[in-house]
Amino acid sequence: MTKFILQRLLAGFLTIASLSVVAFFLLYLSAGDAARNIVGQNAPQELVDRKADELGLERPLITQFLEWAGGAVQGDLGRSWFTGQTVTEALTTRLPVTLTLTIGAVLLSAIIAVLLGVIASQRRGIIDRFIQIGSVTLAAVPGFLIALVLALVFALTLRWFPATGYVRPGASLVGWLSTITLPIIALSIAATAGVAQQVRGSMIDANRLDYVRTLRARGLPERRVLFMHVLRNAAAPALSVLGLQFIVLFGGAVVVEQVFSLPGLGQTAITATSQGDVPVVMGLVILTALVVFIVNLAIDLLQGWLNPKMRQS
Repeated sequence: MTKFILQRLLAGFLTIASLSVVAFFLLYLSAGDAARNIVGQNAPQELVDRKADELGLERPLITQFLEWAGGAVQGDLGRSWFTGQTVTEALTTRLPVTLTLTIGAVLLSAIIAVLLGVIASQRRGIIDRFIQIGSVTLAAVPGFLIALVLALVFALTLRWFPATGYVRPGASLVGWLSTITLPIIALSIAATAGVAQQVRGSMIDANRLDYVRTLRARGLPERRVLFMHVLRNAAAPALSVLGLQFIVLFGGAVVVEQVFSLPGLGQTAITATSQGDVPVVMGLVILTALVVFIVNLAIDLLQGWLNPKMRQS
């Protein structure tokens, strides 16, 4: 297992390093006259040159990259061209909001998906068909549309939750829960549909295994066979789908955050992209790659724990 983790860490480092090189050169080459965009189109050329010199944009691109990479290794991703705030601070102050929504949506979708998948695999009639049709239908609905409907019904009409805004957990735990409930539900609906389908299929396949039939023939309680053996065997494929859903939800949170006016990475990403704030966009690329790597590593470790054969290989 230690060798496996070290191999994954090395592969992740090489992947993020390669992505950094490609993203840096693509972003900086496509930045255009960044200095003029920052000081304004009508600014005198002297002011533009001064800004470009201040940002180091006149130096060779390879020199800029080596300087950026040296800082990135130490956790310094540079400063925003427009606000002067460090990229690390800009991202770390907003990351907890996005991670809270993503993790909450993944946990909620996993719980509901397992329940629906188990029911669908054991009730192969009208209930199974109803769950399948509902899953496919919900998976096709865009997340932002679900968010708008939830805000319209439960926030504006029923007034059960606030329509916009964010309360930090340190200020009010109840207020914090009220501001993240609708966004988490909006994110989790589509993910639930995909994971439920995978759980259902894996459960059906696991029920056909010889050792499961043997356990039932020995008279073990059905609940124990179902949850201790069949579900554990079916969990590995579902975990892979859940890991992919985490990555999708991490990106989908950008749109949902805008609907509910939450101070997460979504607002930062949209602002930085529209302004052409390359250091911030670069930081977002690296942060996203790091999150993807950590999630994939965690999924691999969980699958190794669930499946001894995978752990031995």
